[in-house]
Amino acid sequence: MNSKFKAFDRSRLIVKPLAERKNDLALDNWLRLDDDAPPFEHPDLAVVAERLQQARESGAARILMLGAHLLRAGVNRHIIDLMERGLISHLALNGAGAIHDFELARIGATTESVARYIRSGEFGLWKETGLLNDWVNEAEGLGFGEAVGARISEDDFPYRDLSVLAAAYRCSIPATVHVGIGYDIIHEHPNCDGAAVGAASYRDFLVFANTVESLEGGVMLSFGSAVMAPEVYLKALSMARNVAHQQDREIRHFTTAVFDLMPIPGDFHSELPRTEPAYYFRPRKTILIRTVADGGESYYFSGNHRATFPALWRALGSRL
Repeated sequence: MNSKFKAFDRSRLIVKPLAERKNDLALDNWLRLDDDAPPFEHPDLAVVAERLQQARESGAARILMLGAHLLRAGVNRHIIDLMERGLISHLALNGAGAIHDFELARIGATTESVARYIRSGEFGLWKETGLLNDWVNEAEGLGFGEAVGARISEDDFPYRDLSVLAAAYRCSIPATVHVGIGYDIIHEHPNCDGAAVGAASYRDFLVFANTVESLEGGVMLSFGSAVMAPEVYLKALSMARNVAHQQDREIRHFTTAVFDLMPIPGDFHSELPRTEPAYYFRPRKTILIRTVADGGESYYFSGNHRATFPALWRALGSRL
Protein backbone atom coordinates (compact mmCIF):
# COMPACT_ATOMS: atom_id res chain seq x y z
CA MET A 1 0.00 0.00 0.00
CA ASN A 2 1.41 3.40 -0.93
CA SER A 3 1.59 6.14 1.66
CA LYS A 4 -0.22 9.42 1.15
CA PHE A 5 2.65 11.30 2.75
CA LYS A 6 6.07 12.37 1.57
CA ALA A 7 9.16 11.37 3.60
CA PHE A 8 12.29 13.44 4.12
CA ASP A 9 14.97 12.71 1.51
CA ARG A 10 18.14 12.06 3.54
CA SER A 11 20.36 12.04 0.45
CA ARG A 12 20.30 15.85 0.59
CA LEU A 13 22.11 15.98 3.94
CA ILE A 14 25.70 17.11 4.39
CA VAL A 15 27.45 14.91 6.98
CA LYS A 16 30.71 16.33 8.30
CA PRO A 17 33.73 14.65 9.95
CA LEU A 18 34.00 14.62 13.73
CA ALA A 19 37.32 16.43 13.44
CA GLU A 20 35.39 19.59 12.60
CA ARG A 21 33.18 19.38 15.68
CA LYS A 22 33.83 21.24 18.92
CA ASN A 23 33.23 18.90 21.88
CA ASP A 24 32.04 20.05 25.28
CA LEU A 25 33.64 17.12 27.14
CA ALA A 26 37.28 16.14 26.67
CA LEU A 27 39.26 13.22 28.04
CA ASP A 28 40.18 14.94 31.30
CA ASN A 29 36.50 14.90 32.31
CA TRP A 30 36.67 11.16 33.03
CA LEU A 31 37.71 10.31 36.56
CA ARG A 32 40.32 7.75 37.45
CA LEU A 33 39.48 5.45 40.32
CA ASP A 34 41.90 7.23 42.63
CA ASP A 35 40.77 10.76 41.68
CA ASP A 36 38.87 12.81 44.22
CA ALA A 37 35.16 12.97 43.41
CA PRO A 38 32.73 15.57 44.78
CA PRO A 39 31.62 14.63 48.29
CA PHE A 40 28.35 12.80 48.84
CA GLU A 41 27.11 10.99 51.91
CA HIS A 42 23.85 9.24 52.69
CA PRO A 43 23.20 6.56 55.31
CA ASP A 44 21.19 4.42 52.89
CA LEU A 45 24.17 3.97 50.56
CA ALA A 46 25.53 1.34 52.94
CA VAL A 47 22.23 -0.54 52.74
CA VAL A 48 22.22 -0.54 48.93
CA ALA A 49 25.86 -1.67 48.92
CA GLU A 50 24.98 -4.53 51.27
CA ARG A 51 22.06 -5.58 49.05
CA LEU A 52 24.32 -5.61 45.98
CA GLN A 53 26.87 -7.76 47.77
CA GLN A 54 24.15 -10.18 48.92
CA ALA A 55 22.73 -10.36 45.40
CA ARG A 56 26.16 -11.19 44.00
CA GLU A 57 26.59 -13.97 46.55
CA SER A 58 23.17 -15.45 45.78
CA GLY A 59 23.43 -15.03 42.01
CA ALA A 60 20.43 -12.69 41.80
CA ALA A 61 20.29 -9.90 39.22
CA ARG A 62 22.32 -6.72 39.79
CA ILE A 63 20.98 -4.30 37.19
CA LEU A 64 22.29 -0.83 36.41
CA MET A 65 19.99 1.26 34.22
CA LEU A 66 21.29 4.65 33.20
CA GLY A 67 20.69 7.74 31.17
CA ALA A 68 23.53 9.17 29.11
CA HIS A 69 24.26 11.83 31.73
CA LEU A 70 25.86 9.21 33.98
CA LEU A 71 28.53 8.60 31.33
CA ARG A 72 28.93 12.32 30.75
CA ALA A 73 29.57 12.67 34.49
CA GLY A 74 32.90 10.95 33.89
CA VAL A 75 32.44 7.76 35.93
CA ASN A 76 33.00 5.12 33.24
CA ARG A 77 35.94 3.61 35.10
CA HIS A 78 33.83 3.17 38.24
CA ILE A 79 31.10 1.41 36.25
CA ILE A 80 33.63 -0.86 34.57
CA ASP A 81 35.27 -1.72 37.89
CA LEU A 82 31.94 -2.83 39.37
CA MET A 83 31.25 -4.98 36.31
CA GLU A 84 34.67 -6.58 36.56
CA ARG A 85 34.06 -7.36 40.24
CA GLY A 86 30.68 -8.93 39.55
CA LEU A 87 28.65 -6.29 41.36
CA ILE A 88 26.80 -5.35 38.17
CA SER A 89 25.39 -8.24 36.14
CA HIS A 90 23.41 -6.23 33.59
CA LEU A 91 23.91 -2.78 32.07
CA ALA A 92 20.98 -1.01 30.38
CA LEU A 93 21.46 2.26 28.46
CA ASN A 94 19.46 4.52 26.21
CA GLY A 95 20.60 5.23 22.65
CA ALA A 96 22.40 8.44 23.63
CA GLY A 97 24.48 6.46 26.11
CA ALA A 98 25.72 4.18 23.33
CA ILE A 99 26.62 7.21 21.20
CA HIS A 100 28.64 8.88 23.98
CA ASP A 101 30.34 5.56 24.73
CA PHE A 102 31.31 5.10 21.08
CA GLU A 103 32.58 8.66 20.60
CA LEU A 104 34.59 8.56 23.80
CA ALA A 105 36.25 5.28 22.78
CA ARG A 106 37.05 6.59 19.32
CA ILE A 107 38.20 10.19 19.85
CA GLY A 108 38.48 10.64 23.63
CA ALA A 109 35.79 13.32 23.64
CA THR A 110 32.04 13.65 23.19
CA THR A 111 29.04 15.98 23.56
CA GLU A 112 28.41 18.74 21.05
CA SER A 113 26.71 22.04 21.75
CA VAL A 114 23.09 21.78 20.70
CA ALA A 115 22.73 25.57 20.90
CA ARG A 116 25.67 26.03 18.53
CA TYR A 117 25.01 23.36 15.91
CA ILE A 118 21.22 23.38 15.69
CA ARG A 119 21.38 26.90 14.22
CA SER A 120 23.37 25.74 11.21
CA GLY A 121 21.62 22.38 10.86
CA GLU A 122 24.82 20.49 11.68
CA PHE A 123 23.68 19.03 15.01
CA GLY A 124 24.18 15.28 15.08
CA LEU A 125 25.38 14.99 11.49
CA TRP A 126 28.91 13.71 12.06
CA LYS A 127 30.28 11.04 9.78
CA GLU A 128 32.15 8.78 12.19
CA THR A 129 29.27 8.55 14.68
CA GLY A 130 27.12 7.20 11.86
CA LEU A 131 29.32 4.09 11.86
CA LEU A 132 27.06 2.88 14.67
CA ASN A 133 24.30 2.49 12.10
CA ASP A 134 26.48 0.24 9.96
CA TRP A 135 27.29 -1.93 12.97
CA VAL A 136 23.63 -2.30 13.87
CA ASN A 137 22.70 -3.00 10.24
CA GLU A 138 25.25 -5.84 10.29
CA ALA A 139 24.31 -7.14 13.76
CA GLU A 140 22.92 -10.42 12.36
CA GLY A 141 20.81 -11.45 15.33
CA LEU A 142 22.78 -9.66 18.04
CA GLY A 143 21.27 -7.03 20.26
CA PHE A 144 22.28 -3.39 19.85
CA GLY A 145 24.50 -3.33 22.93
CA GLU A 146 26.26 -6.62 22.20
CA ALA A 147 26.90 -5.68 18.57
CA VAL A 148 28.43 -2.31 19.48
CA GLY A 149 30.37 -3.67 22.46
CA ALA A 150 31.88 -6.43 20.31
CA ARG A 151 32.95 -4.02 17.56
CA ILE A 152 34.56 -1.54 19.97
CA SER A 153 36.37 -4.44 21.68
CA GLU A 154 37.71 -5.72 18.36
CA ASP A 155 38.70 -2.33 16.96
CA ASP A 156 41.83 -0.32 17.71
CA PHE A 157 40.07 2.75 19.09
CA PRO A 158 42.64 4.58 21.25
CA TYR A 159 40.32 5.06 24.23
CA ARG A 160 38.35 1.81 24.17
CA ASP A 161 39.40 1.11 27.78
CA LEU A 162 36.79 3.74 28.74
CA SER A 163 33.95 2.03 26.86
CA VAL A 164 31.36 0.48 29.19
CA LEU A 165 29.86 -1.45 26.26
CA ALA A 166 33.23 -2.97 25.38
CA ALA A 167 33.84 -3.82 29.04
CA ALA A 168 30.46 -5.51 29.33
CA TYR A 169 31.20 -7.58 26.24
CA ARG A 170 34.62 -8.52 27.62
CA CYS A 171 33.05 -9.53 30.96
CA SER A 172 30.21 -11.45 29.23
CA ILE A 173 27.66 -9.17 30.91
CA PRO A 174 24.53 -8.23 28.96
CA ALA A 175 24.60 -4.58 27.93
CA THR A 176 21.28 -3.60 26.40
CA VAL A 177 20.47 -0.41 24.51
CA HIS A 178 16.84 0.72 24.62
CA VAL A 179 16.21 3.03 21.68
CA GLY A 180 13.34 5.34 20.84
CA ILE A 181 13.23 5.94 17.09
CA GLY A 182 13.98 9.59 16.36
CA TYR A 183 15.53 10.19 19.78
CA ASP A 184 19.17 9.86 18.75
CA ILE A 185 21.47 11.75 16.38
CA ILE A 186 22.36 8.62 14.38
CA HIS A 187 18.71 8.43 13.27
CA GLU A 188 19.33 11.55 11.19
CA HIS A 189 21.93 9.77 9.06
CA PRO A 190 21.22 8.39 5.59
CA ASN A 191 22.58 4.95 6.60
CA CYS A 192 20.10 4.50 9.46
CA ASP A 193 17.85 1.49 8.88
CA GLY A 194 14.85 1.78 11.19
CA ALA A 195 14.04 -1.91 10.86
CA ALA A 196 17.57 -2.93 11.89
CA VAL A 197 17.55 -0.51 14.83
CA GLY A 198 14.17 -1.80 15.95
CA ALA A 199 15.17 -5.45 15.66
CA ALA A 200 18.44 -4.98 17.56
CA SER A 201 16.89 -2.89 20.32
CA TYR A 202 13.89 -5.19 20.66
CA ARG A 203 16.23 -8.16 21.09
CA ASP A 204 17.90 -6.13 23.84
CA PHE A 205 14.53 -5.63 25.51
CA LEU A 206 13.98 -9.40 25.55
CA VAL A 207 17.50 -9.93 26.93
CA PHE A 208 16.68 -7.39 29.63
CA ALA A 209 13.42 -9.16 30.46
CA ASN A 210 15.33 -12.41 30.78
CA THR A 211 17.62 -10.80 33.39
CA VAL A 212 14.60 -9.46 35.30
CA GLU A 213 13.42 -13.06 35.73
CA SER A 214 16.32 -13.34 38.22
CA LEU A 215 15.45 -10.18 40.17
CA GLU A 216 14.10 -12.01 43.25
CA GLY A 217 16.64 -11.15 45.95
CA GLY A 218 18.39 -8.80 43.53
CA VAL A 219 18.91 -5.09 42.99
CA MET A 220 17.88 -2.64 40.27
CA LEU A 221 19.66 0.72 40.18
CA SER A 222 18.46 3.62 38.05
CA PHE A 223 20.76 6.59 37.43
CA GLY A 224 19.35 9.66 35.74
CA SER A 225 16.70 8.07 33.53
CA ALA A 226 13.29 9.68 33.89
CA VAL A 227 11.57 7.70 31.11
CA MET A 228 13.60 4.83 29.64
CA ALA A 229 14.49 3.06 32.89
CA PRO A 230 11.08 3.11 34.58
CA GLU A 231 9.17 2.24 31.42
CA VAL A 232 11.43 -0.57 30.16
CA TYR A 233 11.77 -2.02 33.67
CA LEU A 234 7.99 -1.92 34.24
CA LYS A 235 7.15 -3.92 31.12
CA ALA A 236 9.97 -6.41 31.64
CA LEU A 237 8.92 -6.98 35.27
CA SER A 238 5.35 -7.66 34.20
CA MET A 239 6.57 -10.24 31.67
CA ALA A 240 8.87 -11.89 34.23
CA ARG A 241 6.14 -12.03 36.90
CA ASN A 242 3.66 -13.47 34.39
CA VAL A 243 5.97 -16.45 33.81
CA ALA A 244 6.97 -16.69 37.48
CA HIS A 245 3.35 -16.99 38.58
CA GLN A 246 2.87 -19.89 36.18
CA GLN A 247 5.86 -21.60 37.79
CA ASP A 248 4.77 -20.91 41.39
CA ARG A 249 7.71 -18.52 41.85
CA GLU A 250 7.81 -14.99 43.22
CA ILE A 251 9.59 -11.85 42.10
CA ARG A 252 8.69 -9.63 45.03
CA HIS A 253 11.63 -9.40 47.41
CA PHE A 254 14.20 -7.15 45.78
CA THR A 255 15.71 -3.69 46.13
CA THR A 256 15.41 -0.68 43.87
CA ALA A 257 17.36 2.56 44.12
CA VAL A 258 16.94 5.74 42.10
CA PHE A 259 19.73 8.30 41.79
CA ASP A 260 18.66 11.58 40.25
CA LEU A 261 19.05 15.33 40.49
CA MET A 262 15.52 16.23 41.53
CA PRO A 263 14.96 16.49 45.30
CA ILE A 264 11.92 14.60 46.57
CA PRO A 265 10.64 16.22 49.75
CA GLY A 266 8.79 14.15 52.29
CA ASP A 267 8.08 10.44 51.99
CA PHE A 268 9.04 9.22 48.51
CA HIS A 269 7.29 5.90 49.23
CA SER A 270 3.86 7.56 49.20
CA GLU A 271 1.77 7.78 46.03
CA LEU A 272 0.78 11.32 45.12
CA PRO A 273 -2.57 12.45 43.73
CA ARG A 274 -2.76 13.05 39.98
CA THR A 275 -3.25 16.75 40.65
CA GLU A 276 0.38 16.99 41.87
CA PRO A 277 2.98 17.57 39.11
CA ALA A 278 5.43 15.26 40.93
CA TYR A 279 2.97 12.39 40.38
CA TYR A 280 4.23 12.22 36.79
CA PHE A 281 7.87 11.65 37.77
CA ARG A 282 8.01 8.03 36.64
CA PRO A 283 11.00 6.88 38.68
CA ARG A 284 9.10 7.69 41.85
CA LYS A 285 5.77 6.04 41.12
CA THR A 286 7.16 3.11 39.12
CA ILE A 287 10.53 2.23 40.64
CA LEU A 288 10.17 3.49 44.20
CA ILE A 289 6.50 2.67 44.89
CA ARG A 290 4.41 0.45 42.66
CA THR A 291 6.81 -2.32 41.67
CA VAL A 292 8.08 -2.89 45.24
CA ALA A 293 4.72 -2.53 46.98
CA ASP A 294 4.33 -6.26 47.68
CA GLY A 295 7.58 -7.13 49.40
CA GLY A 296 10.45 -5.04 48.03
CA GLU A 297 12.33 -2.03 49.34
CA SER A 298 13.37 1.19 47.62
CA TYR A 299 15.76 4.09 48.17
CA TYR A 300 16.21 7.53 46.65
CA PHE A 301 19.38 9.59 46.38
CA SER A 302 19.41 13.16 45.10
CA GLY A 303 22.70 14.52 43.85
CA ASN A 304 25.10 15.00 40.96
CA HIS A 305 26.07 11.70 39.34
CA ARG A 306 29.76 12.66 39.48
CA ALA A 307 29.33 12.56 43.27
CA THR A 308 26.74 9.83 43.83
CA PHE A 309 28.16 7.03 41.69
CA PRO A 310 31.70 7.26 43.15
CA ALA A 311 30.07 7.38 46.60
CA LEU A 312 28.26 4.11 45.88
CA TRP A 313 31.50 2.68 44.48
CA ARG A 314 33.32 3.62 47.70
CA ALA A 315 30.56 2.10 49.84
CA LEU A 316 30.90 -1.14 47.91
CA GLY A 317 34.68 -1.07 48.16
CA SER A 318 34.54 -0.73 51.92
CA ARG A 319 32.57 -3.99 52.10
CA LEU A 320 34.91 -6.08 49.95
